[in-house]
Amino acid sequence: MLWVLFLLVAWGAAVVSCTRLCLAAVAAAQPMEPDPGADGKGLSLYEAAFLSGGPGRVGDLALVTMYRERRLLLAHTGWVTVVDPDGRDELERAVISAIGPEGQAPVRPVRAALATAVPVRALGDRLVAAGLAVSASAGTNVAVAVRHVRAACALVLVTAAAALLLVPPAAGRGPVAAWFVLPLLLTASCLLIARVEAHPYSRWASPAGQRLLGRIDVPPRRTLAQRSRDDADGGDTDGGDTDGSDADSDLLTALAVHGTTALPDPALRAALKTHWGH
Repeated sequence: MLWVLFLLVAWGAAVVSCTRLCLAAVAAAQPMEPDPGADGKGLSLYEAAFLSGGPGRVGDLALVTMYRERRLLLAHTGWVTVVDPDGRDELERAVISAIGPEGQAPVRPVRAALATAVPVRALGDRLVAAGLAVSASAGTNVAVAVRHVRAACALVLVTAAAALLLVPPAAGRGPVAAWFVLPLLLTASCLLIARVEAHPYSRWASPAGQRLLGRIDVPPRRTLAQRSRDDADGGDTDGGDTDGSDADSDLLTALAVHGTTALPDPALRAALKTHWGH
């Protein structure tokens, strides 16, 4: 009957870790009292970028915006060069400051610096205060809780194997294995539910933020690719600057919501290929 001790360990780990995950997910889904008027407002591109991909997405959007306006150069080798050293707002000035006085730097450290820049942190704080974003602590708590459930799932498997080794084959190992199936199902189902339900809320956007993101009309990638080819061929001479402005707006909207995978230009994707988790 020594295997019962392993069963108790398995059940204890499963129950404690799953309970912690449930509590963390509930807290993340309701981070703060939302602003009553927030749900009726539209999102700016930088706000949409933060809610979709966090500080990293905001940095990508700033770099690509300045690149499309020809105030930065982004090389496919992963280097960024300043063309216009005068930033138009705090975020652009943070980009130029992150690149450094030499006016050229690898993209990776620039993006890392932008993730903790004051304007990006202030943007996140405003979204959290409006009830649209999940606070960093709530998101961290869910991530930690998920790791604990994964560890508990592995522990259930280990304890089950150990318990089965203690049971003589003649005594029958089937009933012992059946007892360990229950905590294994509990942890596995919690991980599945967390993947489906908790993950969208625990990363960056609260339920209110998710609703606003769902209202953004993002053009399909095929349309963006066609416009990119038109730009490369010289564009439509009858369209004037309006078509180019619309193309830029659609491209930046797709980037804000879907990340660098939405960029139709392979050279631009190569310049931003060093991901930080989005």
